[in-house]
Amino acid sequence: MTKKKRTYIIAEAGVNHNGSVDIAKRMIDVAVRSGADAVKFQTFMPEEIACKDAPKAKYQERTTGSKESQFDMLKRLALDDDAHRKLIGYCSRKGIAFLSSPFDIQSIGLLNGLGLKVFKIPSGEITNLPYLQKIGSLKKKIIMSTGMAYTREIDRALKALIKAGTAKKNITLLHCNTEYPTPFEDVNLLAMTAMKKRFGVQVGYSDHTPGLETAIAAVALGAEVIEKHFTLDRGMKGPDHRASLEPKELAAMVAAIRNIEKALGDRIKRPSPSETRNRAVARKSIVASRDIRKGEVFSEENITTKRPGTGLDPMMWYKVIGKKAKRNLKADELIEV
Repeated sequence: MTKKKRTYIIAEAGVNHNGSVDIAKRMIDVAVRSGADAVKFQTFMPEEIACKDAPKAKYQERTTGSKESQFDMLKRLALDDDAHRKLIGYCSRKGIAFLSSPFDIQSIGLLNGLGLKVFKIPSGEITNLPYLQKIGSLKKKIIMSTGMAYTREIDRALKALIKAGTAKKNITLLHCNTEYPTPFEDVNLLAMTAMKKRFGVQVGYSDHTPGLETAIAAVALGAEVIEKHFTLDRGMKGPDHRASLEPKELAAMVAAIRNIEKALGDRIKRPSPSETRNRAVARKSIVASRDIRKGEVFSEENITTKRPGTGLDPMMWYKVIGKKAKRNLKADELIEV
């Protein structure tokens, strides 16, 4: 068996840049320092994704108030074409992958024109057939979040992507819950492994819980991709800051995931290199429990087991019983047969 392959870690900047390219660049720097593989933004045309009177989600109202409409919030947070080009170039110079979730068909075209090789489908678009057909027709690698979805809806979305031209092997499904933050009792992390078995694709986890432990547990369960929101400061104004990791926490999560990858191993039970030297110290040998004369018969009255484990294995106990001592032995001397 081979070791678990390296988890692809996406640092989700989302809209936590608050519409500022400078803040977005600072977030890219944080993602690079954390050791993440990619930093992901969101690409959308406000006029294309929300009606003027579309309500905010409850968590958005809690974090940004109810006076501003969802449409106005989106206008304030959107990145234009030029901003995308600047951020893609900055990521390239910094050595980290740029990803973005398109939220409408025009944004799919923008990202494709900018050369993106991986497309991230957000949970809200999993039932958007024209959108799925457009992305599927590009025949790129796809990572699709499955928040709010029933199994049958995931099945339909997969079939739409594949029918449009994307190879099944190029699709990764992310288990996800879209509440920010997600209550731990609503995570249902085992659904991730169920999706892998049901659909036969790569799986991962997009985490919106507080803290680090759920993402780390997902890796232990086999997640091949982890996505986690981060921010420069949870105190900043905006819809997602409060449910995001701060820079030191993001770095701690990445480090913990890398440690878990090492710890998972290759499924073969055997002594590890670091513990091999402990075998002789912690295990026992068959030894004389008292002085034994040459020719005396070994019995449970004159032998016992004690450390170190440099002599006869105690599993040979009944092969020793009944044999005769070849020489005089002192108490605690290793038995020889």
